[in-house]
Amino acid sequence: MEPTGPSPRKPPPRRWRRSLAFSCAAALMLTAARTGTPAARSERGTHSAPRRAADSARISFTRDVAPVLQKNCQVCHSPGGIGPMPLLTYEHARRHGPLIKQVVQAREMPPYQYDTHIGIQKLQHDWRLSDRDIATILRWVDDGMPEGDPADMPPAPKLPEPGQYQLAAQYGPPDLVIKAAKYTVPAVGQDRWWRPAVPSGLTTDRCIKAIETKPTVAGRSVTHHANSTFVPGNVTTEPDAVGGGGPGSVRLSEYALGKIGEIVPADACRIAPAGSNVLFDIHYFPNGKQVIDDQLEVGIWFHGPEVTPQTRHRQTLGLYALQSGSGDFEIEPHGTLVTQGMHRFNTPVRIDSWQPHGHLRLVAKRLEVLYPDGRRETLSMVSNWNPGWHHSHVYAEDAAPLLPAGSVIINTAWYDNTDKNLANPDPDQWVGIGDRTTDEMSHAWIAVTQLDEAAYQRLLAQRARK
Repeated sequence: MEPTGPSPRKPPPRRWRRSLAFSCAAALMLTAARTGTPAARSERGTHSAPRRAADSARISFTRDVAPVLQKNCQVCHSPGGIGPMPLLTYEHARRHGPLIKQVVQAREMPPYQYDTHIGIQKLQHDWRLSDRDIATILRWVDDGMPEGDPADMPPAPKLPEPGQYQLAAQYGPPDLVIKAAKYTVPAVGQDRWWRPAVPSGLTTDRCIKAIETKPTVAGRSVTHHANSTFVPGNVTTEPDAVGGGGPGSVRLSEYALGKIGEIVPADACRIAPAGSNVLFDIHYFPNGKQVIDDQLEVGIWFHGPEVTPQTRHRQTLGLYALQSGSGDFEIEPHGTLVTQGMHRFNTPVRIDSWQPHGHLRLVAKRLEVLYPDGRRETLSMVSNWNPGWHHSHVYAEDAAPLLPAGSVIINTAWYDNTDKNLANPDPDQWVGIGDRTTDEMSHAWIAVTQLDEAAYQRLLAQRARK
């Protein structure tokens, strides 16, 4: 099946990436964001900052721009945050006004790469600015960046402390915290993989409500990814070369640069099995500074004991290795490549989230579905992939795709190994599929709720009534 539909749009120049040391190593990319509380983020996307009707012809910082920055930017662009400069005051914003205009207009900031006019647009925890907020910032810069009346300045927001759980703002402290064994990351060297197993301490099967993988503040810049899997209690080391977990394993979570966490729908159960160990697969990449005794951890929030695997549909998080042919490919120097792969569901399912994955040469991805009746639909598209931000795009409950048995999902990926790709460390190299940061990948992490025909029809009827 050949790739069809719109080609990925060419991203505008991204000089700001160079200023953020976005060079030849993933460890030098933007690190995991603390981009506001989940509750605040869920209200983004189509909502705008408040604005008075009077005097609307004159955009000011204190009245119009400051609320936008407080809601969407300051959690990173503040002391201790990962942003390269603070944006707390008028002086801060005015100094960087032209750059702010550039990255906001290009939808590079806030960093949420998801096409605005292709596929499903109703998402949970959507970081994208509204068109109105973008227009406000652009007009403010074009008008000379006036400050306005200081009395209009809104109170400063309470920003989270570095290293705290972001989902705690919504759910409180985690019900269970599982810490990996400590590991010292050297200042220089090649990719490192750390795969310890830790007892979960669970005595009964539980249904997970939410999960957050949290690197340390010092370690977040060297943690490329950190996958976690429930394995039988007698498994204490990695059972196979690829880290799949082996028989009896259940995927707990996947973390990559820029990801906050995962939230399981209320009618689904991602199982945490009793008597299990948690097997970690942590990919470190040295970035020039030694990190001593780094200890990554996973926080888990559970449903109450009345919620059991028998009372909910089962949700699984899977690595869907959707790539062409044998699963291997090579990108020639100064070349481009498109890969495409498919997966067929034999039972009805609901797609709860889609997280495209790749490394430094990936520039765009698309998720489609081919229905049994021959219809083909684009579900999601990222035309401006940024390897520094691995977002799990969670569909709104009334928009999550419901797929009948026999549906086929199609994953298409575009790669650019030329010098036009600012993330490319070396366009003179052949690039193949592999685990290293400088290799490439072509898969997607997809959370799927397994349904039977009765549940599928019931959900369809609920959608129809709405």
